[in-house]
Amino acid sequence: MLKNRVKELRARHNFTQSDLGELVGATRQTVGMIEKGDYAPSVLLALKIAKALRVDLEEVFWIEGEEEK
Repeated sequence: MLKNRVKELRARHNFTQSDLGELVGATRQTVGMIEKGDYAPSVLLALKIAKALRVDLEEVFWIEGEEEK
């Protein structure tokens, strides 16, 4: 299962879900679903989110159970 820290990292930048959505070309609803783990973003969207949050992709998204590897 894909896990993420989008909500935490978004809050560090004082972005709303709408703010982040606008930066990455997604809706507020999509950002909310990603944060809750109800939606796995495409590779392109995941890369855009990481860039907008100014972190490496692996700091935002990981597969549960593989974080120790």
